[in-house]
Amino acid sequence: MSGYVGRLAPSPTGALHLGNARTFMIAWLRARACGGKVVFRMEDLDHPRDKPGAAAAAVEDLRWLGFDWDEEYVQSERRAVYRAALARLDAYPCTCSRKDVACAQSAPHAGEQLFYPGTCRGRYASWDEAAAACVPRLPCWRFRVPEGTVVRFNDAFAGPYEQDVSRTLGDFPLARDPDGAGYTLAAMVDDLQMGVTEVVRGDDLLPATPPQILVARQLGRNHPAYCHVPLIVGTDGRRLAKRHGDTRLSAFRAAGVAPETIVGWLASTCGWNAKRTPTRLRSLIGRSPLETIPHEAVVWTGSFT
Repeated sequence: MSGYVGRLAPSPTGALHLGNARTFMIAWLRARACGGKVVFRMEDLDHPRDKPGAAAAAVEDLRWLGFDWDEEYVQSERRAVYRAALARLDAYPCTCSRKDVACAQSAPHAGEQLFYPGTCRGRYASWDEAAAACVPRLPCWRFRVPEGTVVRFNDAFAGPYEQDVSRTLGDFPLARDPDGAGYTLAAMVDDLQMGVTEVVRGDDLLPATPPQILVARQLGRNHPAYCHVPLIVGTDGRRLAKRHGDTRLSAFRAAGVAPETIVGWLASTCGWNAKRTPTRLRSLIGRSPLETIPHEAVVWTGSFT
């Protein structure tokens, strides 16, 4: 194998849909085209939103489409790893609720990002003191972001990207309980420990990348390369949801749609299969360049034809 290591990282918060499959397809082909390794990681730390059976269903859906991988991990089994990493970061306990943070905004912020001005910096001497102050809730751990912290990187698809984290996010959350880990912490720790060399994911996560890079730097490691690709959206321009009909891979399988039909359609949205011919995933290895992928979101109209 080459030194390239990619990853597929589904979350069991719901069933996989066409948008997930397209991003995973690009990620898988990037690795296989150069003889690299694929890591499969179930990101199951968002317990309140996790759906029973969704993890096993995701594996079944991906196998059905033709995906394979070389290593497999489950985040909920790696809490000790995240706890050890958290202890090495410049973080502090915070008792502010999301509502508190939202009410403190001096200006609107894009998407789901909220700016945190450091209200709890230096307020508590320990986690236990903070926990006692916000019963029955638990505090969170926040990463201390120095003023003027600007992160720049060159994305393989989106191009140069820059974010002043100290002004857009401020001190961002790392974990919601003393033994837990949020997405920013867990995903980066895993990518580093699993040797991931490039992260391919949806461009909705582009703004989440600079905080992860800061985590990697403070852990003394080089972060992976990044490749953020456009999402599939409905005709209303919004990301796929129930309002756009049933786009779950399991629903297509139950309806008798062949996996080659789905792969062929997904490949056509990347400029790799102009006639939308039914295609096996493995047949696309070596003929799936990034250059042909449109920079606009793909619109699902409800049909593979």
